[in-house]
Amino acid sequence: MTQPHDDAAGRLGDLLKWGRDRLREADIETPELDARLLLLAAAGVEHTALIAEPARALSPDQVRRYCAMIAQRRGGEPVSRILGYREFYGHRFALSPATLDPRPDTETVVERCLQVVDIMGWRHGVAGRSLRLCDLGTGSGAIIISLLHALPDAWGVAVDFSYDALLAARQNASALGVAERLALTCGNWTDAFCGRFDVILSNPPYIETDDIAGLRPEVKCFDPVAALDGGADGLEAYRRIIPAASALLAREGWLILEVGVGQSTQVVELCRAAGFREHGAVPETARDLSGCHRVVSMQLG
Repeated sequence: MTQPHDDAAGRLGDLLKWGRDRLREADIETPELDARLLLLAAAGVEHTALIAEPARALSPDQVRRYCAMIAQRRGGEPVSRILGYREFYGHRFALSPATLDPRPDTETVVERCLQVVDIMGWRHGVAGRSLRLCDLGTGSGAIIISLLHALPDAWGVAVDFSYDALLAARQNASALGVAERLALTCGNWTDAFCGRFDVILSNPPYIETDDIAGLRPEVKCFDPVAALDGGADGLEAYRRIIPAASALLAREGWLILEVGVGQSTQVVELCRAAGFREHGAVPETARDLSGCHRVVSMQLG
């Protein structure tokens, strides 16, 4: 990869163009956006500086840092992994190698949960007690932490089999001021679990095992395989979560699940077999920004 080689190449505007061109050469899908985000991080400046001060000079260390980031991105590493965080539902979540990189599609889970809470009249509690949420396979904690931030009277439990993932979730909970209302548990789905929850949520692994090799490098090389691999048909986790959830939900409780493209019908059938039903005011599925059926939400009963 060519390097910036003159005085002008140390200026914000020139570095942005250089980075964009290097990423374009590597067939990166969004070269302009990625180069800009990496440059802002390397330089420690706001976006307005690129517009108002394109001739602003960076230090040699800042230039070296930016060049290293561009090299990482050319190698397929996602911008979020390079920066160490992902923006999700208006908040910044720290990532680690043990956590899935939360995608915008997963925000649909948060939005559907808030819709359910409002329809049920649970925003400020349930029958005189706090609303109780449970997030299975929490990873960075993006789902439940976003919900606890939006629902200051709620309380939650987040479960993950990876202790390292829970460390990231704890960091994120503290950063967003919800740590005192979130209990973190290291375990395998609902094993050795008890209690009653009003809403159980999960974004479980749902990629078919044979399809993982064909995923984009940003996913297959940098997301933990355990957070991707849903077994031979992609539904292995749902077969464990759904029957167990029916025993852990309070009366009129809800199960809200992210699903892969083309999986919603099968997941709905699994939910019905476990005693879940559609609520008249809430469709069984919710679509993501691309129009795919991304979330299944059903009520116990």
